[in-house]
Amino acid sequence: RLPAHIQQLAMESNGKSVNCDGLEVDYAVGEIDFGEPGTNGQHSFFQLLHMGQVVPTDFVGFVKSQHHLHIPGEQLSSHDELMSNFFAQPDALANGKSIEALEQEGCPLDLLPHRTFDGNRPSSCLLLPKLTAYTTGQLLALYEHRTAVQ
Repeated sequence: RLPAHIQQLAMESNGKSVNCDGLEVDYAVGEIDFGEPGTNGQHSFFQLLHMGQVVPTDFVGFVKSQHHLHIPGEQLSSHDELMSNFFAQPDALANGKSIEALEQEGCPLDLLPHRTFDGNRPSSCLLLPKLTAYTTGQLLALYEHRTAVQ
């Protein structure tokens, strides 16, 4: 799993309270890396990303599915649904959700405080053509370089 590898790489490498010379640092170190595929992540930690502390977020998606699955009678294929979420989540983090928008959607008044959130939350989208050994190598190189230069 890529998220587990990135966790190990970044948090072990940059989570130390001393520098290369063994001297204690006087600044915040490292970040917390976590991830899950698709809607699993949405249900497990997007509440924090939308309404909790600001956490810069990376979204990784692929234009083509490895296994195209379209259930007869469904409007969208599984991949298309996942990609809709891939594009919608960064928009939601950037734009937030206002009381006015929720009222227009008919949200019950008692739920308004639980569904509104500010935007202006940073995110990056990495959209690759297809999940292959090559694109996996590109992702590994990107995150390894990020870790090295931090």
